[in-house]
Amino acid sequence: MKVALLCSVVRTEEKLLMAALRERAVDFDRLDPRELQLPVAAEEPVPYDIVLVRCLSHSHAFYLTSWFESRGVPCLSAHHVVHTCGDKWLTSLALARAGVPTPATALALSEPSALSAIEQLGYPVVLKPVLGSWGRLLARVNDRDAAEALLEHKATLGGYQHSVFYIQDHVDKPGRDIRTLVVGDSVVYAIYRQSQHWITNTARGGSAQPCPLSSEIVDLSLRAAQAVGGGILAVDLLEDQQGKLWVNEVNHTPEFHGALEATDVDIAGTMIDYLLSCGEAKG
Repeated sequence: MKVALLCSVVRTEEKLLMAALRERAVDFDRLDPRELQLPVAAEEPVPYDIVLVRCLSHSHAFYLTSWFESRGVPCLSAHHVVHTCGDKWLTSLALARAGVPTPATALALSEPSALSAIEQLGYPVVLKPVLGSWGRLLARVNDRDAAEALLEHKATLGGYQHSVFYIQDHVDKPGRDIRTLVVGDSVVYAIYRQSQHWITNTARGGSAQPCPLSSEIVDLSLRAAQAVGGGILAVDLLEDQQGKLWVNEVNHTPEFHGALEATDVDIAGTMIDYLLSCGEAKG
């Protein structure tokens, strides 16, 4: 079996994944998406049995998975999973269709309709870009004055990121959220991401702490992963003040450096073993 590892930047996660591939004596190439060309009418066979997608760029992952799969090479994450998880609105629709509890959410395409949607949900709400990660461009909107100012700023800035208004009910979480890693049919770990800031992403300074894998966390994580297409996925859950859990987002290229000190699981090895099992099933 030969594996392609797609990544433009070799971070801690990619170093561990490559080490796990070497430990298993797997033949692999690291491919930099920025150096690839994707001919539509390519005649040469693709020399890989499966592709592990670790792209930082959503557009890179989106187009590369579509090309590899058109050539008969499966990808993790698969193209339809990248398509769904790369867009928060599509993720919300998939979760809702599957009956997975998520915060109340609305989408609007103009300032007036966005303001109306915000006031129907009730303050505070969270305004997010439909595309993006690492907690960037999030805003908690506490009142009408803030809503009017933020919506005007986004409309003035222009561009795709600011022309679609994704609005979500603010969950008053207890200074933390929960990140789980789903690999196939298993939840590999759960961690708390704690912060004094309302944005608890580790990319924004949140610290990782161990979180017990309750039956509810496992069930919600698996249901959320299945709703978007399955594979190797990070699921973010929010707790409200009454202890109810809500699935917030699902990530198709999970980072796990923050979890390394909060869990003793061989994360990279587990991911690679699953990748190889998918490659063998394809063969």
